[in-house]
Amino acid sequence: MLSEEVKRKIEKETRIYPTKQAACIEALTTVQREQGWVDDAALTEIAGLLEMTPDELDGVATFYNLVFRRRVGRHVILVCNSVSCWVMGYDSIRAHLEQTLGIRLGETTADGRFTLLPIVCLGACDHAPAMMIDLELHGDLTAEKVDAILARYV
Repeated sequence: MLSEEVKRKIEKETRIYPTKQAACIEALTTVQREQGWVDDAALTEIAGLLEMTPDELDGVATFYNLVFRRRVGRHVILVCNSVSCWVMGYDSIRAHLEQTLGIRLGETTADGRFTLLPIVCLGACDHAPAMMIDLELHGDLTAEKVDAILARYV
């Protein structure tokens, strides 16, 4: 069940747009900031507030790769697999992350600390290979740099 505060934030967003449905991304991300992901119950409740069907809203939610429809770790690592990152060492960075964390792409560590996901582009081609943890971008990655970065996320 959505908190009254989240409902108020969503209602406020709907007043900015010509239709309530146009606020769907903001509504989804508002709920995600509150609970870490958008579960089925929240999606259904958001859909009601936006005068959409749950299926319509789920279509939007699953289209955007930064809306999480299943539980994720406290920190989400998005590792860029664009052409630039691929050429500059994506494979070795992905393998190092998987080995260090003990998980594969799409999985969450047993302690719930990290979820590792691929992303098509982070727009940091000049600093490839790159990854983003939560909203912090990290570029020019090496295995050593990855280890130092991960250590900051307790």
